[in-house]
Amino acid sequence: MKHIIEAQQFDKEFIFEIFKKADECRISTKKPLAGKILTTLFYEPSTRTRLSFESAMIKLGGGVISTENAKEFSSAIKGESLQDTIRIISSYTDAIVIRHYEEGSAKLAASISSVSIINGGDGSGQHPTQALLDLYTIWKEIGRLDNLVIAMVGDLKFGRTVRSLCYLLGKFKNIKIIFIAPKSLSIKEDIKEYLKRHNVYFEEQIELEKFLPKINVIYMTRIQKERMTEEEHRAIKGAYKINEENLKLLKESARLLHPLPHVEEIELSVNTEENDKRVAYFRQAENGLYIRMALLSYLLE
Repeated sequence: MKHIIEAQQFDKEFIFEIFKKADECRISTKKPLAGKILTTLFYEPSTRTRLSFESAMIKLGGGVISTENAKEFSSAIKGESLQDTIRIISSYTDAIVIRHYEEGSAKLAASISSVSIINGGDGSGQHPTQALLDLYTIWKEIGRLDNLVIAMVGDLKFGRTVRSLCYLLGKFKNIKIIFIAPKSLSIKEDIKEYLKRHNVYFEEQIELEKFLPKINVIYMTRIQKERMTEEEHRAIKGAYKINEENLKLLKESARLLHPLPHVEEIELSVNTEENDKRVAYFRQAENGLYIRMALLSYLLE
């Protein structure tokens, strides 16, 4: 596997190979990527994805060259095409992590790049490395990836993390997914067709609280204001929240995940976030470092 573009690329053998490597990266002090260079090319804002990839590369002994706002601080502002940008950067580096506002951009970059391309998020398309760290978090927190009930809540139409995670969940047994969203932000048909083909049970709902006692994992997402009009955002802002009161409805063994950043959809105190074991999203974000270390090792060693 030269490029990491979409979650469909990963089979179960690869998934658990990466999980094993991520566990090793937690304790290893080896520097297998000394002399290698990673480029992080981000046309959209990022905190966790960009910084965790850069930290991962440095911990593995490599170097990083970066632009955090390539839309303004690269030759894109002069009119340079993505294709030309990738051709040039490929001659400077050993791998490129790209985040772009257009769906399909990572696949386009991979078609012309001489080095590995990693999709760090392409519009409302996919975010495959986030899906891997999400699945890894479920595995670490719950202890299994079969026989799970998972609620996915919020912006399911534009949420690339939800889309990518669905592709991975389709590889496991007895998975039940409850999609909870306003009708205007419901999960797209291509994901539903994929789940049907892989015999994954799913249902679409609008209410949240009545399902909280029944689930193993709740995957909250923010309403992506930047991908809709102001009027659309006002109509659905704050539609779903996890707060101190409804958190009590979750089983003690259940886990609350979120790809972050969270805004109005999470209303928990710092004390709850730090001390309630059901709140897993900061551990989830940390897991991203080790998964991305594992992926870079896989591609570049």
